[in-house]
Amino acid sequence: MSRASGTSRPLRLRPDGWSIEILDQTLLPHREEWVHLTTLQQAVDAIATMQVRGAPLIGVTAAYGLCLALTANASDRALEQATASLLASRPTAVNLAWAVAVVRRAALANGPDQRVRNAYAAAQALAESEAAACRAIGDHGLDLIRDVGDRSSHERPVQILTHCNAGWLATMEYGTALAPVYRAHEEGIPVHVWVAETRPRNQGWLTAWELGVAGISHTVVADNASGHLLQRGEVDLVFVGTDRTTRGGDVCNKVGTCLRALAARDAGVPFYVAAPSSSIDWTITDGMAIPIEERSADEVTHVRGLGPDGRPATVQVAPPGTAVRNFAFDVTPARLVTGLITERGICAASEAGLLGLFPERQV
Repeated sequence: MSRASGTSRPLRLRPDGWSIEILDQTLLPHREEWVHLTTLQQAVDAIATMQVRGAPLIGVTAAYGLCLALTANASDRALEQATASLLASRPTAVNLAWAVAVVRRAALANGPDQRVRNAYAAAQALAESEAAACRAIGDHGLDLIRDVGDRSSHERPVQILTHCNAGWLATMEYGTALAPVYRAHEEGIPVHVWVAETRPRNQGWLTAWELGVAGISHTVVADNASGHLLQRGEVDLVFVGTDRTTRGGDVCNKVGTCLRALAARDAGVPFYVAAPSSSIDWTITDGMAIPIEERSADEVTHVRGLGPDGRPATVQVAPPGTAVRNFAFDVTPARLVTGLITERGICAASEAGLLGLFPERQV
């Protein structure tokens, strides 16, 4: 599959038909290395340490993690223990719990002798459905980009601001927030992406790596420069992803997303959230009820990169003993979101808007 079209996948089933490989994202953008996973614990560790990241990819990894657990032990007790371990690995992205529930339900559909086979079939189907959802999001978001291009009174690429990484590295093809960008590139529509660094994990550099491989024009800016760009009319559209979107349309995404939404609202720039249905939590209406993951202070107090010798290095930037809180996500209220781009179309960020696309979720 061609990376230039965004159709690469960061997770793949090995030729043995049961173990998986993941692209280790803790080594990017400096080194591209695949890691072989054969056990539940390896899958849990890959999710917790962010070797895999991005809500859809976390979900698919968890699905296969449950398969790996059942391959070793298909008993009821082992299934419950594996489910608990995966659910504890990262608390915010709803895709993880959704994917585990799908595979668990499939595993329990027949007797223990069918559990492994059923689990792998469910995980594979789930991975393919996520890829299809991302492609559909790309198609719907493409219309927004095309509309801006058609209305532009001056010749310049459509200017898109994004935060964090929501491309194929975070999903199972195309991405969510970057899917419309890849589709526009495929259609020959000139686009330029402003990429926010996204501290402290610097996922913006992953976006830059992806876009560079695909040959898509982009510029990385410090997180705090986003407001300046919006204020100066340098941005036509903001596209971000989501780790959990509530029934009421509130959006939980990488910390810093809310600040961009506030700046976009003040500047009159449309702010869209690419939200596959697997990222929608139909059990929560208020975003303040979403559990917000707090990660190690080391991610803030230290910076990782390449040293002068070209080797990976970690540098402490904080004064010793400084108190730190490292919130991984924030919540953007629905009132700041112009629209949600789902695989079924674009809707208002509201319960009514979502139910218009997903009527089966009426209660």
